[in-house]
Amino acid sequence: MKFLFVGTNPENTGAATHFVALALAMVEAGHQVSAVVYPNGLIANALDKSGAKLYPAKFRNVFDLRGYLATFKAARDLQPDWLVGNFGKEYWPLILVSRLLRVPVALFRHRTPPMGRLSQYLVPRLAQRFFAVSQHARQAYLDRGVAPQRVRVLYNPVSMTWCKPDAQRRSDVLHQLGIPQDAIVLGYFGRMHHTKGIFTLLEALDGAMAQESRLHCLWLGHGPEAQQLGERIEAGNFAHRHHMLGWIDDVHPYYSAISMLAFPSIATETFGRVSVEAQAAGAPVLASNIGGVPETLSPNVSGLLLPPGNAAALRNAILKLCDADVREPMGIAARDFVDRHFSTRVIADEFVRILSDAQ
Repeated sequence: MKFLFVGTNPENTGAATHFVALALAMVEAGHQVSAVVYPNGLIANALDKSGAKLYPAKFRNVFDLRGYLATFKAARDLQPDWLVGNFGKEYWPLILVSRLLRVPVALFRHRTPPMGRLSQYLVPRLAQRFFAVSQHARQAYLDRGVAPQRVRVLYNPVSMTWCKPDAQRRSDVLHQLGIPQDAIVLGYFGRMHHTKGIFTLLEALDGAMAQESRLHCLWLGHGPEAQQLGERIEAGNFAHRHHMLGWIDDVHPYYSAISMLAFPSIATETFGRVSVEAQAAGAPVLASNIGGVPETLSPNVSGLLLPPGNAAALRNAILKLCDADVREPMGIAARDFVDRHFSTRVIADEFVRILSDAQ
């Protein structure tokens, strides 16, 4: 198949990561992929050497005629089998181009807050395929009146190669950070905001570190409460066992360094890509039982589901996974779980199957 992906957001967001991952999955599966992208933006840079043909364009909003023209020209040049969109500001332009060129369009929605009333009613009906990225998100759209047959689910694809466990990489990262090679490393990769459960996690770690001297925590990410988190860590008893690295463009090398991942959100999450990537690297996940998060793991097999905001339960779960006899089989199961449900191979095949289905 020939695909024209349209994604001109310059920012690093979950939707942008999904855009790149799905485009790369389709290239890897042997399809012809082109993309309309923001010049020198995150998406453009990620796809630069992928083999996808790139068309630079800027879409400031739904009224930006330059974006319409660039997308129309790219579609007319490529004559794709499908247009693919990931961002709300491009829904209506893609629907219009789809109608003008008689090319079907597949649109992804990554958030559960409602669209405008008109868009909420018309977009899922006018797009030939409308995708949610989790069953949780799909149900939110159905609850707002979207017909069940109009919403399909396609999960985020994850590269098993990029997330492959690497013992040497683990050793190198631990050495660079001054962490002992026999350490048990819990990772938190995400936004530094209280809704992500970072302070619940810190409380749980205080209790767990008091009982397990080998336990360290690797914090990757930034956000409005990063400074407050750092201050609380410094005021605690185990500051030397916390390692805050800030924003990291490519987190994949750090998955090999962690023994487990914490995903302790206390607010609803649409999905949870970081959970899937960590499991692909062989790290079991301690995740909040909220929103679409449960769909990212196999409970008690590849990770543990926990009540949101419960520091005691999270502390006990951390200590449970400090036992190698519990943690290591879960890590093996985690990688197998992701390979069967979220690998680029599986998601690319599922995407083509859904697009090919009569509707």
